[in-house]
Formats: sequence, C-alpha cells, structure tokens
Amino acid sequence: MRVPFVAANWKMNKTLPEALDFIEQIRGKLPAENNVESLICAQSLFLSQMMTAADAEPVKIGAENVFWEDAGAFTGETSPKAVASLGVNYVLIGHSERRNYFRETDEMVNNKVRAVLRNGMKPIICVDETMGQRESNEKVHWVVSQVIEALKGVKAEDAAKITIAYEPSWAIGTAAASAQQAEDGCYLIRQTIADVYNDACAEQVRILYGGSVKPSNQAALMAMPSIDGVLVGDASLDPETFLELVNYDAK
Repeated sequence: MRVPFVAANWKMNKTLPEALDFIEQIRGKLPAENNVESLICAQSLFLSQMMTAADAEPVKIGAENVFWEDAGAFTGETSPKAVASLGVNYVLIGHSERRNYFRETDEMVNNKVRAVLRNGMKPIICVDETMGQRESNEKVHWVVSQVIEALKGVKAEDAAKITIAYEPSWAIGTAAASAQQAEDGCYLIRQTIADVYNDACAEQVRILYGGSVKPSNQAALMAMPSIDGVLVGDASLDPETFLELVNYDAK
C-alpha cells in the first residue's frame, strides 16, 4: 500500500526566521505519517535549523538540489554527503526550473539520482513536458525518455526508494492539468517503470503530480488511481494552505 505523499517545494523563498515561524504555525496540526507523508523541501542553508525545529513533528525536511560528487573542487555546489549527514531523507532532482535555467541534462539528473541513493537518501525525480510537445503529440516519448534516462544504472531494489513527480511545465504557475491529464501522465510513468524493472517495482514507486496544485483541485487529483500525491509550489508557502493540503482526507 502506497502512503499518500504531499511534498512542498519552497524554491528560493523564505528567510530562516520565516521558515522557523512556518514550522511553529503547523506544529501539532499535521496528519500521522502512516496516513499522509508530508515533506518540505527548502533552501539548503537552513535545512539543519528546520530539521531541529520540526524534530518532534510528523513532517520531513528535504533538499531542493545536490551535486553529483560527494566532495571536490566544485565551488558553490552542495555535497550530497554533507546533506545526508544532516539526516535529510529526500532530495528533489531534475525540477523543470533546474533543467531550464541551469541547463541540467538527463545525464546530470541521472548522476544526481545515483549520488542521492549512494548517500542513503531518497530522490524525488521530476519529469517534464512542454505545451509544445503536448500539442505535437510528442509528450509520450518525452516523459518516457526522461524516466528511462533518470533510472539508468539504478538497481531495482533502489528504484523502489524513488518517487517520481510528473510536472508538465505548461501547467506550472498557470492552470493545472485536468485530473485526467495528470492521471494519463502518471499512468504512463508507472508503466515505464514496469517496463524498465517489473510490475512489483512499479507498484512500490510513488508518483506525484505537480503543477498549480492547490486545495481546490487536490481532491480530484488524489482520487486518480495512478496519482499517489502532489508536489506543491506557491500554495505550500502559506502555512494554512499547506495544512489544508496535507489534511486533505480529513475535510
């Protein structure tokens, strides 16, 4: 049984005092981890303080990115070994903004996935499609290709630790994909995992939808059989909205 997963991606938002205040505002109001797993991915420079503040709460703190080498002459990058030493569980990999603004390739994403797993953490791999690809009917090949490339060299026993987030960039910050469009993408991803590994592995992997998710459309998305959760951007920055999202099944 896959536990529903609500993951917040704060991106380059909030200062340390704001992040700690957020933790205080959600304290004691989160669902049990075996009902809904909740995660906040924040800037690396205050992950440690956030983890300390949230230590007794059923919410995990994750990183938004890491480099693919554990150490070396890579000025300005973040070591996955260092992040793991903080006790971080999850790392976002291959977000559309990383691919677009920082020109991350499928090979770079794959290197980061393997680095995260090597250091005992769990990657949340983001895969994308653009409206241009959707309109030209190339979306199937594009999403499948990103999944296959991200999983190269990853063993089946490690693949079961991975979460994949389907985030069509045409739906980010605008109108969300319909529940059926999101389901189609997530179903295709699960079938791809089954093809790469096997059906049992595909059934263990959680697949999230990301793209203009908010409380008003979450229930329809989460009702779909192939969607195990959501990856939320802007809507996750407000503590009350975040609480609505993680407590969606208590409404």
